[in-house]
Amino acid sequence: MTESASLTVTGMKCGGCENNVTTKLKSLDGVKSATASSKSQEVKVEFDTDKTSLATIAQAITDVGYTVVDNT
Repeated sequence: MTESASLTVTGMKCGGCENNVTTKLKSLDGVKSATASSKSQEVKVEFDTDKTSLATIAQAITDVGYTVVDNT
């Protein structure tokens, strides 16, 4: 099943930061799309719930050095 989520992520300051996050998320099995905005401090992700979870996605963002504030 495909799910979409929008996460508030702090610490992104530029296009390079956006690229770090999207590259990491797109490398995860099950992530269909990911976009990050340093301006709005938001990451939007579409993923297959049979292959990955929101918790795994949030951990991947944390692993590259950013903070997930919420996952609504």
